[in-house]
Amino acid sequence: MRDLKYLAAFSTPLVAVIALYLGGYYTFLTPIYAFGMIPLMELIFSQSTENLSEEEVEQKSVNPIFDWLLYLNIPVVFGLLIVTLLNVSSGMYETYEVVGLIFSTGIVLGSNGINVAHELGHRQTQYEQIMAKLLLLPSMYMHFFVEHNFGHHLHAATKEDPATARYNQVLYSFWITSTVRQYLNAWKIQKNLRQRGKFSFFSLKNNMFWFTLLQLTYLAIVFYFLGALTLLFAVASAVVSFLLLETINYIEHYGLLRKQLASGRYERVREIHSWNSNHVIGRIVLYELTRHSDHHYKASKKYQLLDCHEKSPQMPYGYPTSMVLALIPPLWFKIMNKRIPAEMVSIAN
Repeated sequence: MRDLKYLAAFSTPLVAVIALYLGGYYTFLTPIYAFGMIPLMELIFSQSTENLSEEEVEQKSVNPIFDWLLYLNIPVVFGLLIVTLLNVSSGMYETYEVVGLIFSTGIVLGSNGINVAHELGHRQTQYEQIMAKLLLLPSMYMHFFVEHNFGHHLHAATKEDPATARYNQVLYSFWITSTVRQYLNAWKIQKNLRQRGKFSFFSLKNNMFWFTLLQLTYLAIVFYFLGALTLLFAVASAVVSFLLLETINYIEHYGLLRKQLASGRYERVREIHSWNSNHVIGRIVLYELTRHSDHHYKASKKYQLLDCHEKSPQMPYGYPTSMVLALIPPLWFKIMNKRIPAEMVSIAN
């Protein structure tokens, strides 16, 4: 039964369904749950630094239930998205209800869409990578597949990485710099891959071309069949979802930098270059994303096997709570700046 604890990750889309059904001010129920109730539960429930034994690792690494808990997000995310788009197109909601549903839908697209796509995008099987790309589609963030795998994991915790927040950088500034630079980087990375692989711009291997085409097609279908208002809703929900991702990016590596060696290269990524949280609630609802150092140590390692490292810098709160704190820069800096190693602060300056 303990293996089924990750079913709690579906609590967010469940709340979104309730919000959609009840309407009215209940349409804001999902953001209240994600950034109010979950942080409160993180404060109530304890942390756990326990790692799996060798026997448990062997058993959990081959148990298909953990994979299916990821795959199930595809019908859940797209089912909710389609029903919501159809309802919005019917004109049955007041303006404030549409705003509430934008946040509800966007949070689901981020937590159960992009976050799961991140996990599946590191898998080696083609069908799982296709699932990852599919989950990124409604968030208009398919380029994340290219930039994250071939850019971020190479440059994490350096000034070259757009997804690593600088010391004293405000979250709202990071939203802009990270979003723009990651998109541009994805095209540069794809160009390099294309030159090395010697395939044409229109080749099926040119992910960025097809990502652009698929995303524009998605928006065109929404506009053609459901109208301009629903198109605006789809775009706004996508923005909410990828800003949710960028907020997570912000807290994952904030202020942590690798040393540049005499050769000009950087020291290898170690456990000290990512912020971790062992708060149980956040770990479960985000599929262990909060054990981020181990993920960078071995990106192909499945979420249910990730370890806690004693050397890793630990956040005082869980990821959901930390995301709320990041929205208030003075409070964030007051809590986090003193936790950043002095040698990394000196590198930043």
